[in-house]
Amino acid sequence: MGMKGKVALGAVVGIVVIGVVSANSGDNGDGGGSGGSDKGSSASAERESGSKKDKDTGTEEVAEKKVAFAGDGDFEVGSDVKPGTYRTTGNTDGMCYWERAKDASGEMDSLLANDNVIGASYVTVKSTDKLFKSSDCNDWEAVDPKAKGSPASTMAGDGGMFRVGADIAPGTYKSTGNTDDSCYWERDKDAEHGIDSIIANNNVNGTAVVTINASDAYFKTSGCQDWKKTG
Repeated sequence: MGMKGKVALGAVVGIVVIGVVSANSGDNGDGGGSGGSDKGSSASAERESGSKKDKDTGTEEVAEKKVAFAGDGDFEVGSDVKPGTYRTTGNTDGMCYWERAKDASGEMDSLLANDNVIGASYVTVKSTDKLFKSSDCNDWEAVDPKAKGSPASTMAGDGGMFRVGADIAPGTYKSTGNTDDSCYWERDKDAEHGIDSIIANNNVNGTAVVTINASDAYFKTSGCQDWKKTG
């Protein structure tokens, strides 16, 4: 099946709460290269004086990113792309799709994890992965998982994936006025996007309140009204 138009198997587009996401093609990884790495803070490591506000994350980002690889193509892990954590930002049309695969057969069983992206996404590519596919995404940049940023206290409700402690500060956040049941949030312990990566998730109609812990690595949000830190 072709890449474009694919739907992520994970709980992301996912409108599914944990326990019902068995369809997620988790990678059953042991968190290697993740944990503190998954929530790889990105632009923080490369911040310069000529930075600008990134509308998706609310954090500063350098005007010229150091591109690791393009947003379109199949990349062999080890030669085309090195294991590590990467980020794509500014995806606004809902067409960005990526995939981690254990071989290049193109078959469903080769999928380790995948996602459709609006806004930003972080992905940890492991040394045991064989192929990373990206379609209609903005260029990917390598991120330093240990880098710190200037965490914001607000998030765009369709901002995608935020690194806790770098893009956003831990704390309790509220999103109000969600009316069509499309608001989905997710707390993650790494950026591998497997079922084991999810700490908690939910679909919300009305007001959503969630506490993001300092020990969380990432927070995902899609289809929500903007979030504001309340505590």
